[in-house]
Amino acid sequence: MNIRILHTNDIHSRFENFAKIVSKIKELRNENTLILDAGDFNDFMRVELQGTMGRAGCSLLSMGGYDAITVGNNEAFQGVEPLETMTSSKFIPFLSCNLYKKDMSFINGLKRSIIIERGGIKFLIIGTTPQYNEFFSLLNMHASDPTEEIEKEFKENQGKYDVCILLSHCGITYDLSLGEKVKGIDIIIGGHSHTLMENAKEINGTIIHQSGSYGEHLGVLDIEIKDGKIVNFSGENIKVENLSFDSEIIEEISKQKEIAVEVLSQPLYKLHCDMWHDVVEENPITNLLADALRDVISCDLSIINSGIISGGIRKGEVSNKKLLEISPSPLNPTYMEIQGKYIKEALKLSLQSDICLQDGKGAGFRGRYLGRLHVSSNTTIEHDGKNILRVKLKNGEIEDEKIYKVATSDYLQRGTGYSSLSNNKNEKYNPEYTRDLLRSYLSREEFIEKCFVERWIRV
Repeated sequence: MNIRILHTNDIHSRFENFAKIVSKIKELRNENTLILDAGDFNDFMRVELQGTMGRAGCSLLSMGGYDAITVGNNEAFQGVEPLETMTSSKFIPFLSCNLYKKDMSFINGLKRSIIIERGGIKFLIIGTTPQYNEFFSLLNMHASDPTEEIEKEFKENQGKYDVCILLSHCGITYDLSLGEKVKGIDIIIGGHSHTLMENAKEINGTIIHQSGSYGEHLGVLDIEIKDGKIVNFSGENIKVENLSFDSEIIEEISKQKEIAVEVLSQPLYKLHCDMWHDVVEENPITNLLADALRDVISCDLSIINSGIISGGIRKGEVSNKKLLEISPSPLNPTYMEIQGKYIKEALKLSLQSDICLQDGKGAGFRGRYLGRLHVSSNTTIEHDGKNILRVKLKNGEIEDEKIYKVATSDYLQRGTGYSSLSNNKNEKYNPEYTRDLLRSYLSREEFIEKCFVERWIRV
């Protein structure tokens, strides 16, 4: 029996690319085809997802003929309520054998595994989620050891299936290790590491395949089964760039966007002045975010990069739609402790426009540019255009060897773009996103007033 597995991973809501994938799926599939996704399909930078609690993405997967998806970190990062909206939507089975609520109770609608029959062959399909518990713990969730949970699924389903497929959102390194160590997994369809594999790889009897990211490729894994065992396989990744869009998917994207825009466009409050933005220059809206960070996290100063905001807001009504447009990145307010010399090193780099304009790509980032560093209103940076002369707080200058308490984002805490900031310790994450701080503090006049006061002073 020949079975074809069509698969994707890490599409990150590039729904237009997904429309091309579906056109290829319709061409390649037959009655003996499985269609699977290995997670991070729903990235909540899209209005369609924000305005429908993720249901829009579930609808698209269903229309594409998908049989199952595993829960990636981005499906989970919105919290339990949006995740349960998706897992209970009935559009498509969501799988994860190792993701629980924090008290280890089950997430409503989430399945550990399912059994699907194709061509008389019974496939046990298990899902796994990465152990991002430093963030999941803030969202009332916990991811346990995937390996132990996979073994439980073997025991629970013993004698009920012929072939086991693992939908893994744990990354290629973990998948290769799992193939080496765990007997009984016939196929791993992987994600999370965005690995584009030219061919499927066999490790100790386990076939592993992954298809890059952003919906640029469709994975195809053809297997031949005799007497319940895989005796032959071949895999490829088909580039979809030049393929046509599936008209039904494009129509559904448009429909879901209309629904979401109506929900997200409801006015929250009014701004009485323009809050402009700039990637290279100090600007008021990023200053306001810096002040908001210092207000919610007890610290000596705050530091944030303008690149995590994509634009400003004109005076008038503010909506969730506008906030999502200018602040799409799911980044968390973060506390860290760091020596003054590393702070000053990062600030010096920020004087260079080419640094500010470099690609801001990094975990959780959904913008384009890295951007200029901004600091809270209790901080003054004196510079000559090339060098930092002094950085002053209310109680004196920042000293090289002294350790300071800093409020920032998890993006900068990891040293993305400004590598010296990675030399920190005792990091702690807040559960909300920086976008949530903007939503709250843009309505507070005292913060609006002081965000126009410059902190970078050329002398």
